[in-house]
Amino acid sequence: MKVIFAGTPEFAAVALAALRENGFEIPLVLTQPDRPAGRGMQLQASPVKQYAQSHAIPVAQPVSLRLDGKHPRVAEEAHALLRATPHDVMVVAAYGLILPRSVLAIPRLGCINIHASLLPRWRGAAPIHRAIEAGDAETGVTIMQMEEGLDTGPMLLAESMPILPGDTTGSLHDRLATLGGKLIVDALRRVDETGLEVIPQPEQGANYAAKISKEEAALDFRLDAASLVRKIRAFNPFPGAYGLCNGVPVKLWQAEVQDSPAGRNPGDVIAASAEDGVLVATGSGVLRILELQKPGGKRLPAAEFLKGFPMGGATFCQP
Repeated sequence: MKVIFAGTPEFAAVALAALRENGFEIPLVLTQPDRPAGRGMQLQASPVKQYAQSHAIPVAQPVSLRLDGKHPRVAEEAHALLRATPHDVMVVAAYGLILPRSVLAIPRLGCINIHASLLPRWRGAAPIHRAIEAGDAETGVTIMQMEEGLDTGPMLLAESMPILPGDTTGSLHDRLATLGGKLIVDALRRVDETGLEVIPQPEQGANYAAKISKEEAALDFRLDAASLVRKIRAFNPFPGAYGLCNGVPVKLWQAEVQDSPAGRNPGDVIAASAEDGVLVATGSGVLRILELQKPGGKRLPAAEFLKGFPMGGATFCQP
């Protein structure tokens, strides 16, 4: 089976590698244009492009696929390339561009998406972050046939996985990426050999995982401690939850709920020591911060952080 692959971040690169390593022919990869990244803001290729180039797979990086959009000539060239590239199916994983109906209709077997949630829950751009933030007990990967709606297409295959108490978006992402690679290989094999039952998505339980904004990373200590812990885990590694401590933006990378009454105003630092970590009063309960980072510094355990950033009597406030 010949597979055109469309994806951009590491999650997609894992699936691309799984397809290639399991014998699928990849005649073309689509990925987002190179973006400035790092302190020097040098142009950087996406993980998918890096993998494709390292295995001599042709790469295209159109800025748009919409014939009626701002770049119709670019879209026309991309459409022509897709039609001229022999393939059976297009696999899409976190590509970042909307596929219009004109593209969905090109592959013989249509376009199949790898989505990091148990649809219809958490349709949209940030399903891993939102599942952790909401306190979900489980998530998973759904393989679905794409249609014009946002993650609304019929489902071909799904598998669940527990969200562990200490999971961050980073750790859960890695496990889901591996599962996504496994499931897309299984789905394409079964489509090719015997076919897969297509299951329409129910509307009951559907919700939307909005894209993460940097503004959300600013913590409001009037929330309860458990909600703050979930946000810290959800925003690790990006964008990194933080609070203003005496006017200094301090990122919080690891925390837990301290089972004791706060007795102080939300944001007040109750204690700060190598033994206890940094204890902060919240709207309900105490937040025990275990790993922190000051501007320009490294992520450090609380005991090490406090050596260079004393916090006795300090207050966290929302920017």
